[in-house]
Amino acid sequence: MNRFQTTLKEQVSYTGCGLHLGKESTITFKPAPADTGYVFVRTDVEQRPTIKVFPGNVRMVEEQARRTTLGENYYEVHTVEHVLSALYGLEIDNAIIEISSDEPPEPADGSVRSYVEVLMEAGVETLHGHPSKVFVITDPVSLEYHGASLTVVPYEGLKISFTLDYDHPHIGTQYISLEITRESFINEIAPARTFCLYEDVKILQEKGLIKGGTLENAVVIGDDGVMNDSPLRFPDELVRHKVLDLIGDMALLGIRLQGHVIAAKSGHASNVQFVKKIMKVYAGKIKTSKADLSERQWNISDVMDLLPHRYPFLLVDRVLEIKPEKSIVAIKNVTINEPFFQGHFPGSPIMPGVLVIEAMAQAGGLMLFDSVKDPGRWLVLFGGIDRVRFRKPVLPGDQIRFELELISKRGRMWKMRGVARVDDRVAVEAELTAMLVEKK
Repeated sequence: MNRFQTTLKEQVSYTGCGLHLGKESTITFKPAPADTGYVFVRTDVEQRPTIKVFPGNVRMVEEQARRTTLGENYYEVHTVEHVLSALYGLEIDNAIIEISSDEPPEPADGSVRSYVEVLMEAGVETLHGHPSKVFVITDPVSLEYHGASLTVVPYEGLKISFTLDYDHPHIGTQYISLEITRESFINEIAPARTFCLYEDVKILQEKGLIKGGTLENAVVIGDDGVMNDSPLRFPDELVRHKVLDLIGDMALLGIRLQGHVIAAKSGHASNVQFVKKIMKVYAGKIKTSKADLSERQWNISDVMDLLPHRYPFLLVDRVLEIKPEKSIVAIKNVTINEPFFQGHFPGSPIMPGVLVIEAMAQAGGLMLFDSVKDPGRWLVLFGGIDRVRFRKPVLPGDQIRFELELISKRGRMWKMRGVARVDDRVAVEAELTAMLVEKK
């Protein structure tokens, strides 16, 4: 999961026909500041009312099992699950969603692939300085609701296991268990199309639903199987679409979920009740960095996201705290397994002083990378090392604490003062000069 919140780099639009209400509408996705979450704006209404995405705004409507509807004050927006699934699946945390009707346009093929393509065209921007907020599941939460069951248990990341069970010879039982990442969502979930039974079509039409539904934007299952001209995209396409819908409903949380969700026979109504229960159980337990950004911490995965170094030259294990463009504190755990101890020196292992300086420089580089919006576009190049003093040897079993502070900054040229400590004693000190250079 991203350690910082994200939004769109630029606005993008998509036009089409709503699935249930059948109205033509245009949806426009716009960038939003940190902590905005997802907010719908009804542009067809003069007052441009806003509807915040969170469980308390879910409206109980007829045939809730077929769609998720949000409302605030007197205004509603229907069938939001596919829009939210695309945003959540692409790990976009904040967006303003303008819509020219009361229902988003349904992508032409009934999946969210078109939404994904449009959003990827806009690009994702990392909101540095604004740590992600996450519901970290530490204790299981379960719900039984009208024949559906949902449970979430602790897990490193997000995983969904879903069982679909229909009393129909051409559906039967389908099961999928998948780690949900941006890549798996794009490739394994986003292409799965919405579906219904042919015997339900007339019933839904009589209730004023699926006015925009066709064999082009939905998979219809009849007595003899799939009625569409195009074949299924996956043998288990139907259960994959149920996962797609569940992801869209989980977006009602407003922030990321870390856990393993196990669902059976669930639909929108049960999904919403499940999200509400998670919020109730974990009220006040959202994991986020403290308000003081100096207390942000990065683990080795976060470090590797920024630094290009790899074994045996990655020399920072963790960032303990960072003040953007001011200072950073990081650590390196030194073990006898370090490759340089084989030759420096056999029988009397000492960490080479130049590698202590290199590790200090990598810690400083992390502070530079943290100052730009898209770290992947940049390199940190060092132009000078001054006032170096070696005070104490670094030995196997030591933990080095690197403390660097910014002395001056001119454009993209930074000068830092660094100290490496072992057991609160200064081992090495130096002044480092570095600059950010855009990759060619």
